[in-house]
Amino acid sequence: MRGIIMHGKGDVRFEERPDPRVEQPTDAVIKIIAACVCGSDLWPYRGYDQPDHQKMGHEYVGQVESVGDDVTTVSPGDYVVGSFVISDNTCEICEAGYQSRCVNAVFVDGEIGTQAEYARIPHADGTLVALPGKPDDDLVPSLLAASDVLGTGWFAADAAGAGPGKTVAVVGDGAVGLMGILAAKQMGAEKIIAMSRHEPRQQLAREFGATDIVAERGAEGVAKIKELTDGLGAHATIEAVGTQESMMQAVRSTRPGGSIGYVGVSHDVELPGGELFFGLVHLHGGPAPVRRYLPELIDLIWNRTIEPGKVFNMELPLAEAARGYEAMDNREAIKVLLRP
Repeated sequence: MRGIIMHGKGDVRFEERPDPRVEQPTDAVIKIIAACVCGSDLWPYRGYDQPDHQKMGHEYVGQVESVGDDVTTVSPGDYVVGSFVISDNTCEICEAGYQSRCVNAVFVDGEIGTQAEYARIPHADGTLVALPGKPDDDLVPSLLAASDVLGTGWFAADAAGAGPGKTVAVVGDGAVGLMGILAAKQMGAEKIIAMSRHEPRQQLAREFGATDIVAERGAEGVAKIKELTDGLGAHATIEAVGTQESMMQAVRSTRPGGSIGYVGVSHDVELPGGELFFGLVHLHGGPAPVRRYLPELIDLIWNRTIEPGKVFNMELPLAEAARGYEAMDNREAIKVLLRP
């Protein structure tokens, strides 16, 4: 088969890889129907994580080709969505709802790579969720979003305590931040403030439920949030970038007693103890336990209650993935869908 390998900074290639096969009785092999480029893929693309022949891709909708003898919840022919982290969904950590830190966790990006024609999914019963049937083509982008960015945005909103009567601030206007807006809206938030300087993303933020847009950053952005919240700050803040600036903007935009759900992949973030102490904010986040939310999200998508697939504004053949990386790196695309 063929798939995407990142050989180094900015060096994305579509090349031959070994065909996956069932290796363990808990494995499934799936044919990839749709994959995509994630904002987190841009960290190695820009050279931050020093990629070296790295298998790329961790979001996927597929059809089961074969399964191991111990797999019971999916069968050949089933259409499936899975999390970006492999989990057995039976260990104590999984049972507590944190499947992304399963004792048998494997990150799909790097280890498996779903920007490919096929993929082997370990612990298939704990990772994959079967769809009710063959999805309509227009549902595929939204189902693909559930595999990571929607589930991650949902976790961020949940961790931040978004809900009725709450004001939610969202730091980051990439796909995850936009999904956090959608999630906060579904959870009943009264006011949703999107921090964005890019008009197309602002428009999509409003479609997903944002009531206010703040274009300012840093101290000016914090001041604007305070202005919109009677000087108090947001009840719930989503941090969806992962930089020092974005995290501090989140901390300073949250009122005492408020909560921050942080899901931006952290890069050199250091939190000042004094500011945290007197800020009196709750912090909860990390790699999202997408598997916890997948059944609910699939149901919302299948019944056309939500349409997170709008976040994809470019579609390319898998063979042209390098162009998708470049487009996202240059902010010409919010998120790029890839079809094998």
